[in-house]
Amino acid sequence: MRPLEGLVVLEFCQFLSGPSAGLRLADMGARVIKIERPGMGDMCRQLTISNLKLNGESALFQTINRNKESYSADLKNVHDLLSIKELIVKADVIIENFRPGTMEKLGLGYEMVRQINPRIIYASITGYGKEGPWRDKPGQDLLVQSLSGLNWLNGDSDQPPVPFGLAVADMLTGAHLVQGILACLVRRSVSGQGGLVEVSLLESMLDFQFEVLTTFLNDGGQPPVRSAINNAHAYLGAPYGIYETADGYIALAMGSVVKLGELLGCTAMQSFTDPKEWFTRRDEIKTILAEHLKSRTTREWLDALEPADYWCSDVLTWERLMEHEGFQVLDMLQEVGGPGRTGMKTTCCPIRINGARLKSVKGAPLVGEDNQDINQDFGLSRL
Repeated sequence: MRPLEGLVVLEFCQFLSGPSAGLRLADMGARVIKIERPGMGDMCRQLTISNLKLNGESALFQTINRNKESYSADLKNVHDLLSIKELIVKADVIIENFRPGTMEKLGLGYEMVRQINPRIIYASITGYGKEGPWRDKPGQDLLVQSLSGLNWLNGDSDQPPVPFGLAVADMLTGAHLVQGILACLVRRSVSGQGGLVEVSLLESMLDFQFEVLTTFLNDGGQPPVRSAINNAHAYLGAPYGIYETADGYIALAMGSVVKLGELLGCTAMQSFTDPKEWFTRRDEIKTILAEHLKSRTTREWLDALEPADYWCSDVLTWERLMEHEGFQVLDMLQEVGGPGRTGMKTTCCPIRINGARLKSVKGAPLVGEDNQDINQDFGLSRL
């Protein structure tokens, strides 16, 4: 039995942040019912990455909405809205990620919903919070990354701001929402009390930077200064970064520059005996190191460093990663689908419960695919 089996989650969400939270709850056993507009459904159904579609819809949508059910309802239709309110009576959790005020206009804001079901855990994602001048700005990942200051940590010092190559704000915010939901579920099991969980993309990105923002706040407001060469962390000294070798790349984490010079046979690095210089003179050190590492293969350097427990790693492509036993033993892939549909390979939940990997073969639903079953199971008026 999965830990959230028996719980019913209603997902009023589109795109990535809210659906990623619903996905994780579904992985852990909750019955997640995606409430979608008839016909079009979640707009993410047509949002492709790399133009990839499967079964006529976005592979991205299918990735982030696997293992869910779809219930189509026009929330502006009185009869459909009544059915949704009947469903809310029997639900445990609601997730929504519309712009502030949208759910209230539909008659489904928190204060309204808790009158219907006082035990409900109502979880809401916004872009920038529900107050302030940014309240109504579009809560889009790249825009939030840019406002948060995050992009000034990536890339080298001579480059413009560099965004992450992932929807990192969406995914982290979804994870934070799940944390809040689980905390309120624990409280409800003790007190019977429901609750309101609120997170925003911007606040999640600020929390993501808590280490470097704390440094900024306690170091006289000094802005981050990226390395001029091989930057990987604006606040860490040499050798931290990724370096080219004779046949690929090698990653070097924190460690003694002097010891590294000894292990690599690079005498020029052994003169930097003051650890403070590893930050203040990091560009000079990294330049020496970068030139030296080009002389041998990645494997040769790893063979010199790993036996001494110096923190280092190969830099793998996805193809090489998936060929490696270290990846294969994790059992992180699964195939999902449905009757008459092309199966899709994807990742699975990274959490294990009692040693078991949480997999499910059920793919993302079609719009309204589960209306009949949900009407019957919950005795809704639309039956």
